[in-house]
Amino acid sequence: MKGAKRKALEAAGWKLGDAADFLELSEEERQLLDTRVELALAIRRQRVAMHLSQKELGAKLKTSQPRVAKIERAAADVSLDQLVRAFMAAGGKIVVKAAKTTTKTSQRATTKETLTLVLATSD
Repeated sequence: MKGAKRKALEAAGWKLGDAADFLELSEEERQLLDTRVELALAIRRQRVAMHLSQKELGAKLKTSQPRVAKIERAAADVSLDQLVRAFMAAGGKIVVKAAKTTTKTSQRATTKETLTLVLATSD
């Protein structure tokens, strides 16, 4: 959306945001949703890159073509485990990297661990 249109809508009292804002998702819920959607998109990209049909990927996963379609949409009834398995069955590789960061304040140090999932595709 262009800046001028955004300013005009906000001046008129409209509140702008994305779907996660509308649904009032917490930061954790937003991260999980982003992860699920990115995995689903990567599955489709990897399947296409490997010249597999949804039916062929379904056979590798021992499931049906309609289920693969749901996996590629990150449907609510598709688990994170199923998304990861589908990505690997399509020929993708997942690399997990862990990192710790320490923030020191005047009163104490806080350590935060971050996991990064790297989706390696052949496209």
